[in-house]
Order: sequence, then structure tokens, then C-alpha cells
Amino acid sequence: MDHGKENAVGSSDRPLHVDIPVRLAEVKVAFSIAALAFEGDLPASIFHLQLISKDVADWKAKARIVAVFHTNAGHVTLNDDAYNAERKVGTGNPYRELVADLQKRGVEIELCGATARDHKWGNADLLPRVKVNTDAMARMSQLVQDGYAQVTEWD
Repeated sequence: MDHGKENAVGSSDRPLHVDIPVRLAEVKVAFSIAALAFEGDLPASIFHLQLISKDVADWKAKARIVAVFHTNAGHVTLNDDAYNAERKVGTGNPYRELVADLQKRGVEIELCGATARDHKWGNADLLPRVKVNTDAMARMSQLVQDGYAQVTEWD
């Protein structure tokens, strides 16, 4: 049975047929990221953000992708000095380049204001172009009410 080349993916020795191909003209998605779960050494939430932003580019879709980091994942948004102080390390923020790449792809990165207040982080502690919202729960509610699909990421 011929399923067409556009639905065939995978390596030549282990082909995979996609039964439900998805192609969207518009994407409005909000990721709520409260903790980091990992795919190997890469946070799954960052992998998923890379995946949807690549899909959007491939589809040439109109898109708005918002990632709200909060609770136990807020540290992803910190600059090197603040990350080192918060995590008690000297390595700098290992997610810095991944966040910058997502921003280049058009993903809007936000930090929960309640998380920032609890940890005593100020705007000067954040990576460039990270926006602070009132709090993650209010922001996610707002985005859902504005028609965004909500993706919740946790371990």
C-alpha cells in the first residue's frame, strides 16, 4: 500500500508512516513550564518548543508561541551570575544559548513574577528579552482566554 512520500518519515531501514499529518496555518500555543523533565540532557520543554517552532517555520504558519517558566523552572531564565548564585554553581546558565535560540525562532520567554519575588530576582538577573508577568497562573489564564492552546510541562 502506497501512503505517499509526504507522510513517510524515519530511516530507510525502519520507515514510519504518519497516519495523521498535521499542518496548521496559524499556531497560538502557551507552554506552562513549572519543572524540568529531561530527554537525555535536554529539558523536554525546550525540545518541544524547538519542535513546534520548527514546524511553524516549515509550515510558514502565522504563530505566537509563549513559554512561561515558573516554580521549579524559573532558573532557566537567569543570567549567568544570578544562575550561579541561585544554583550554587560556577558554571553559568547551561540553558542560556537554548533560550536565545528559541527567542531567535520567535518564541516569547516569560518568567512568573511570583516566582521571581519568592527568589528575590530582579530584572537585572534575567537573560536578555525575558519578560516578567504578574504570575504564571494569571498569565496562563489570560492566554487560554485569548485562544491559546495550553501545553503543561512538568516531570
